[in-house]
Amino acid sequence: MSEVLAVQGDDSAEIEEGSSLDLSAVAGSTDATQTVGNVIELVDFINEFGDGLLESVRSLNPPKYVGIENQGRNQVMDGLKRRPFAAQRDMVQTACSALVDHNDPAVIFNAEMGTGKTIMAIATAAAMHAEGYKRCLVIAPPHLVYKWRREIKETVPDARVWILNGPDTLRKLLQIRQMREAPKVPEFFVLGRVRMRMGFHWMPVCNQRRVWEPPGIGEESGRVAVYASCPDCGDLLTSPSDEGTDLPMSVALAMARLSENRSACEKCGSALWSLIHRGKVTKTRKELVSEALQQLPTIGPKKADSLIDKFGEDLLGSMLEDNIWEFVNLMDEGGNLVFSDRQAVRMERSLASFEFSFGQGGYQPTEFIKRYLPQGYFSLLVVDEGHEYKNEGSAQGQAMGVLARKCDKILLLTGTLMGGYADDLFHLLWRLNPQAMIEDGFKPNARRSMTSASMSFMREHGVLKDIYKETSRTSHKTSKGKSITHRVAKAPGFGPKGIMRFVLPCTAFLKLRDIGANELPPYEETFTEVAMTEDQEAAYSRLSGVLTKELKHALRHGDSTLLGVVLNVLLAWPDCAFRDELVKHPRTKQQLAFQPSVFKEVDVSPKEDELIQMCKAQKAKRRRVLVYTAYTGTRDTTSRLRMRLESAGLKTAVLRSSVDAAKREDWVAEQVERGVDVLVTNPELVKTGLDMLEFPTIVFLQTGYNVYTLQQAARRSWRIGQKEPVEVHFLGYAGTAQMQCLSLMAQKIAVSQSTSGDMPDSGLDILNQSGDSLEVALAKRLVN
Repeated sequence: MSEVLAVQGDDSAEIEEGSSLDLSAVAGSTDATQTVGNVIELVDFINEFGDGLLESVRSLNPPKYVGIENQGRNQVMDGLKRRPFAAQRDMVQTACSALVDHNDPAVIFNAEMGTGKTIMAIATAAAMHAEGYKRCLVIAPPHLVYKWRREIKETVPDARVWILNGPDTLRKLLQIRQMREAPKVPEFFVLGRVRMRMGFHWMPVCNQRRVWEPPGIGEESGRVAVYASCPDCGDLLTSPSDEGTDLPMSVALAMARLSENRSACEKCGSALWSLIHRGKVTKTRKELVSEALQQLPTIGPKKADSLIDKFGEDLLGSMLEDNIWEFVNLMDEGGNLVFSDRQAVRMERSLASFEFSFGQGGYQPTEFIKRYLPQGYFSLLVVDEGHEYKNEGSAQGQAMGVLARKCDKILLLTGTLMGGYADDLFHLLWRLNPQAMIEDGFKPNARRSMTSASMSFMREHGVLKDIYKETSRTSHKTSKGKSITHRVAKAPGFGPKGIMRFVLPCTAFLKLRDIGANELPPYEETFTEVAMTEDQEAAYSRLSGVLTKELKHALRHGDSTLLGVVLNVLLAWPDCAFRDELVKHPRTKQQLAFQPSVFKEVDVSPKEDELIQMCKAQKAKRRRVLVYTAYTGTRDTTSRLRMRLESAGLKTAVLRSSVDAAKREDWVAEQVERGVDVLVTNPELVKTGLDMLEFPTIVFLQTGYNVYTLQQAARRSWRIGQKEPVEVHFLGYAGTAQMQCLSLMAQKIAVSQSTSGDMPDSGLDILNQSGDSLEVALAKRLVN
C-alpha cells in the first residue's frame, strides 16, 4: 500500500480554482483498478478464494489457543469470587497460553466495550500468579484507579491491592522496595496514568565563592570577584571561552547554563541540581482532614469543621486512612449514629471509587520504579485503555514504554485498538514488542529518532498519498513557467500484511455477541437526517458561500490557517444558530463573515424538536435518554438543551467537566435516584469507566472527529448487566458539513474495525461511501 499511482485530480483543480493541479491517488483504489482490464470485483474474489486465503492465514499464524483448556487455570478461575463467562474464560486461557506456554512478551485484548476487559485481566493475573508470576502492575486512567481496586477485591480472594495514585505514593514505594520476598497471595499495584509520567520538578543549585583577583595591566589594585562554585567541593564552575580556555562563570550565567539540563560537578561528581516542591503551601493536618471530609457526599465545609471540632483531626484522619467503614458508622457520645441511612449509602457508594491518604505528593512513581526496583519485580503489566499510549512524544506513552521494559509480560486492554491510520499502531507495537519491529527493520536512526521508521511502517502497511501540486507562474521573461511541489499525506487504512504480521499473532478478540445471546439485549444504531428551516438553510448557504470563498482564496496563496476555522464554524453553526456568529481570521483578526442568529430564545430548532420528540417517546416507554453534544465550551448548547427539554416536561440533568472524574459514577447514580429523564453531556466525559446502564437510549447530536470517543461513548449502555434493548441514534442536518463529517467518520470506523476482528456494524454505515482522511477530505468537499 506504499506505492502511489499519480493521476490528475479534478477535486484539487477545483480547490485551487485552476491555478494548480493536485495529483493524488492511492494504489489499489477502485478508480485506479477500473482502468485495468480483466478486473475481478473484490467481493467476487473473496467468495471464490476466501477459503484458501483463510487457510493460508491460519498456516502462517497458527492460534496460540485452540480450545484445549488448561485445568489448573480453570481451577483458579473457579475459585474466584466472580467467575468469568465461558467466552471470557477462553480469553484468559488464550492470554496465559501465549504469555506462559509460548513465552510471548505481550498480548492484546481487543475486546468490544462492555465485554468485561477488567475482570478478564484480573483473572489472567490470578491464573499467572499460580504459575509463578507473583506481582501485577496495573496502569489505568486516574478516574478508574479505585474502580480497579474495587473489582480486584470483589474478584480475587485475599488479594492485596496497593494504590499508587495519592500524595503518599512515595512512602508506599519506599515500603515496596523493602518487600523482596515473593508474596503468598496475588498482589496488585494500581497506578494512575497521569501520575505515572516520567520526570520530577528540579532546580539548578550552586554556591557563591568570592575570589581575589590581582590587578591587571594598567590597574592599580585588585578586586574581589564573585563566581559560581560547587556546593560540595567548592570548585569553581567554568565554561569554555572562544580561545578554548576555561573561564569561571558568574552565578547568573551558571544558573542559566545549569537550568538547561541536570548537570554534575566535573571535579567531585556531585549533582548541581535539587528536587523542589511545586510551589504549593504546606497544609496542616487539620486542613488536610477537612479537605478529605469534603470529598464525601453530604459533607460541606461547615459539617467538616463541626466533625473535626467534635472528634478531632487525629481520630478522623486515622479512620479515613485505616478504617473508612468505621467512619461511615461513626457514633457520638450518646451512641447515636452521626450519619443517616441515606447519607451512609451515598458514602459507601462514593468510597468505592477513591481512598484517602495524607503525605507528600508530586513524585513520579515511574522514575522510582525505573531506578530502584529490580528488573522483573512486577511479573505482569496490565495496560488499561491501551490505545491512549499510541503517541510517540507523549510523556504517558514514554513512561508506559519504560514500565513495559521493567516487567516480564504485558497485557494491553483496549476496545479501539486503531483509530483509522496505520501509525496509530506503530509506537504502541514498538513498546509492546520492540524485537519484532527491529526484525522487520523498523528501528531508530543514528540520531535515535523514530520518524523515518514510522514513515517506513506507514509506506509498507498503511496508506500514504503522494500529492503533486503544479502551479503556473508568469515571472519568466520569455515563457510561462511551472512549479511542481510534492508532499506526502497519510490516509485511513491498514493493510492485511500488517494485520497478519503484527496484530493477529498477539491479539485476542472478543465481541459482546460472543458472550452469549442470553447475556445481552438487542442493540440497534440508526441515523436520522434532519431538515433545516428555510431561514436556517438560507443563512447557512450564505455563510458557507462566504467562508468557502475565503478558504479558496487563502489556499490559493498557500495559507492553510483558515482550514480549521472554516470547518469548525460550518460544523457548529447549524446547532448554534441561536447565537450571532462572528468569524475572524486567526492570524490577522480581520472579519471574514458575520451571521446574525436565526432562532430566538423561545424558538425550537429542528434538531431540538427531533430530540424532544425522541425523549418523549422514550419516557412513555419508561426509558431514560443519554444525549451527547460536542459543544459544551465556547459554543455551549447544554444550557439551552436543558431549558428546552424541561419546558417539554422532561426532567433533565447536565454532566459538566467541573464534576471530578472519580465522582462522576456517584453523580450519575444520584441523578437517577432523583428521577432524571434525560442526561446531557459531552461524550469525552463518559467515554471510559462509566456504565450507563440506566440510559438504554443514546442520542448523538454531534459526533466530533475522534473515532475512539465515538465508539466508546456509543457503547456506554450496551454492557453486561443491561436488561433493556439499547438504541443509539445519530442526528445530522441535511445539506451541511455535518453530513460530510458523519460520512467520513463512518469510513474511519470501518478502517479501525479492520483490526478488531470484525467488519463494522454501525448506524453510520449508510453514509460510508469511502473518501479521504477526515479533515482534508471534509475540506475538499466543502470547497467543491
